[in-house]
Amino acid sequence: MTKALKDKLIESLTSIVPIALIIMLLCASFTPVDTGTFTLFFIGTFLLIVGMGFFTLGADMSMLVIGEKIGTTMTRSRKIWLIALLSFLIGIIVTVAEPDLQILAEQVGALKPEWEGSFLGDYLLVLTVAVGVGIFLTVAMLRIVFRIKLSYLLLGFYVIAFALCFGLVDKGFWAVSFDSGGVTTGPMTVPFIMSLGVGVASIRSDKKGHDDSFGLVALSSIGPIIAVLVLGIVFKINNINYVVETPPEVDSTRGVLFSYLHGFGDYALEVIIAISPIILFFILFQLAARAFHKKQLVRIVMGFVYTFAGLVLFLTGANVGFMPIGREIGKELAALWGGWLLIPVGMAIGYFVVAAEPAVHVLNKQVERMSAGAITSKAMKHGLCIGVCGAIGLAMLRILTGINIMWILIPGYVLALVLTFFTPAMFTGIAFDSGGVASGAMVSSFVLPMAIGACGELGGAIMTQAFGCVAFVALAPLISIQILGITYKNKTKKIKRNFLLIEDKILEYEVD
Repeated sequence: MTKALKDKLIESLTSIVPIALIIMLLCASFTPVDTGTFTLFFIGTFLLIVGMGFFTLGADMSMLVIGEKIGTTMTRSRKIWLIALLSFLIGIIVTVAEPDLQILAEQVGALKPEWEGSFLGDYLLVLTVAVGVGIFLTVAMLRIVFRIKLSYLLLGFYVIAFALCFGLVDKGFWAVSFDSGGVTTGPMTVPFIMSLGVGVASIRSDKKGHDDSFGLVALSSIGPIIAVLVLGIVFKINNINYVVETPPEVDSTRGVLFSYLHGFGDYALEVIIAISPIILFFILFQLAARAFHKKQLVRIVMGFVYTFAGLVLFLTGANVGFMPIGREIGKELAALWGGWLLIPVGMAIGYFVVAAEPAVHVLNKQVERMSAGAITSKAMKHGLCIGVCGAIGLAMLRILTGINIMWILIPGYVLALVLTFFTPAMFTGIAFDSGGVASGAMVSSFVLPMAIGACGELGGAIMTQAFGCVAFVALAPLISIQILGITYKNKTKKIKRNFLLIEDKILEYEVD
């Protein structure tokens, strides 16, 4: 156990340090910040490293194991109604526990829309997103059972999503809806959902079973987009404004200490509330199915302890340490040279921010395992980094120019959906899964605050220009990973062709 934890900590160290160094370099050159804010960030970096290490170890020991076993068990029952019901419940339970969604909900809490009948609160947004995930996780599970091609469903549902955008929803609500789809599938949701897919696909005897194990995260990411858009239509949300809240100043070591003590208390309670339904569901499942023996149960319980500790440390570091400095850096960059420095800085941060997402490590390892090493975690990491690098660059360009978000989302999704017809099926599922995974806590707690700070400094419309960063990050891997898949497909064909030529020459030689 000690060696496993050590390996996880080293892995998280190499993931967090690059982005921390970029921030420190910015603070020492272009964007100086006050000592209190920098101290919060410095401590937050340490908490992120330790938190990610604990969380990833806990996810391996508990979430992945439970999800795969539940997926296998419920599919073996061959009862479609049971699969649908459990998928719906699991989707809601794990989404409510998703820390990335909680971070976005806190930011959306600053929205002050003029309602015609109700109000938008954090709870309503989280519940709406959770129901959306539950419905679409059910669709995703039934897709595997009935062997429906993923690209057809993706095409149909994204057409519905964009059609709803141009219906009765306020333009300011578009970015929030697509951001909701991006943050839903994070460090808590991904291990569970992907393991469910592996478990369900494992009972299929056909050779495409492994390919179909991917795609659950992809469909689960569409659900919140459509659900939040429907929420906007039902309650007729309009005239949305964003109220920029000034964070409290920290001007002493006592202030730093109290900020983190307050953060630990808040996020410990939040994580307890969030993971309690998952633990309760696991207990009921174990009592009904007796799926795990005593030794496995001890390991799973320890996994939950690591998961809890890791999430508390990670969320506290991200929210208390990274969110304030992200907003300050955004303001400072926007004040330099007309704000154009935001683009290269944003791209550099985007390249490294993906590696700091806990769920990305879970996805990469799952992909490498399911592809029997044909798709390495290193190749996946580079593909994601390149895609998100371009995405953050576009997000910063939109802040400076005020480009309508649909001018980028529509062509981007059209290209991504067209590529599904040329990419190997497994890569299509991986690409759309990656989109939901890449846009996690670090994007919500650092990149989005940086965009809000920059937009506020430049006097732009925060709702239509700053929000949408998460949506762009979710879109980028859809394209970059599918291009990686096409490259992989062509290389495989070339290798097979060369092998056949060599085989023919050997046969000719033996005949002669």
